[in-house]
Parts: sequence; C-alpha cells; structure tokens
Amino acid sequence: MTEPYRVMTVCTGNICRSPMAEIVLRDRFEAAGLGHAVVVDSSGISDEEHGRPVDRRARAVLAEHGYPVGDGHRARQVRASDLPARDLVLAMTSSHARALRRLAGDAGVAARVVMYRSFDPAAPLVAPGQPEHVLDVDDPWYGGPENFSTCLAEVEAAADGVVAHVRAALAARDAATAG
Repeated sequence: MTEPYRVMTVCTGNICRSPMAEIVLRDRFEAAGLGHAVVVDSSGISDEEHGRPVDRRARAVLAEHGYPVGDGHRARQVRASDLPARDLVLAMTSSHARALRRLAGDAGVAARVVMYRSFDPAAPLVAPGQPEHVLDVDDPWYGGPENFSTCLAEVEAAADGVVAHVRAALAARDAATAG
C-alpha cells in the first residue's frame, strides 16, 4: 500500500484558522475521492492554546456551512520533528511560514512550507522574493461572527486548489514508482 500524502495546516494557537482549514480540506479530499490517500492534520506555532478544542465561534461557522465538527480536536504546537513527515505544510500567515521554515532547518523540508492562500485563484500573485503577507488569512479571534465567516470563505476559496495540487503530486508520485 502506498504511503498517504500528508498535509498539515498551521496557524498561531491551532483553535481557529488551522483546524477550520483541516476540516474543510478533509471534506474536499473526501469529495474528490482522495480521502483514503491523504491525511490532513493541523497545529499551531504557539503552545498557548495547547489541549483546547476548536474555538466555539469557528465550530459554529463550520456547522452553519455543513461541515462535520467533531469533538476530537485538541490544539497542539508544531514540532520540528513533525515537518519532515509532511508532504505539504500550509501556513496561514507569512509569519507562520517564516517560523516554520526556520523550524524546518533543512532547505528541502522548508520548501514544503507554502502559504495556504497561494492556492486561491483569486488571491494576489506573489513573485519569488516578494512579501507573502498579502496572502495572510486574518486571525478571526478578536472579531465577531463576520470575521469567522470571512476566514472560512478564504479557507474554502483555496481548498480546491490544494486538492488539485495534491492530486497532481499523487499522480507524479505514482508515475515515479511505476516507472
């Protein structure tokens, strides 16, 4: 059996943005028939929310849009040892991406860190060497329900692009092992 393709979403505390993206991506991979081939998890740069569930406001907006929101998620901090085991690490902000690339150390592993919104076809294009912050998914924590709705919309807008990227990576991997 082929090893699953592993995707990790990363935000600050792992209670809003990254678990929202994890839930949306799992749903999209299932709908694309790739649920058996892709494992999605999430983590946070900080340990400040360690052990906490998904924020109640994030849960509410996910449920409102028909996403399955179980009780199993517990926030955790990303570790350097997590990164080599992931094929794709999706950062919610440019500061998360910088922290993840530093944590990775190895250039090959650091290259797997990509801005989540870079997969949104309507997001600004960022040339190499240009600031990535224009692709940040804003933290809804300090806002109201509309901020969580905006966050979910940004997550959903990039999700199909992530699925297409992973589908292509799986096809390339399958071709490489077959040939």
